[in-house]
Amino acid sequence: MAEIPLDDPRLKQLFKTAVLEVLEERKDLLRDVIEEALEDIALARAIEVGQRTAEANRGEVFSVLEGVS
Repeated sequence: MAEIPLDDPRLKQLFKTAVLEVLEERKDLLRDVIEEALEDIALARAIEVGQRTAEANRGEVFSVLEGVS
């Protein structure tokens, strides 16, 4: 099998085609990646907010949790 240099435009086009084909055939993979990225962003923001707020004691936490349906 002949080797193709990494900077060959054909290799770049082949890679693009392969990625597009995977995304078209497996939309669930793209959705999962986006979903996880959004969850990570939300968690990071929650941590940042938590670092700027006062600490809560155990009783306060459980009273909030018990009030949630």
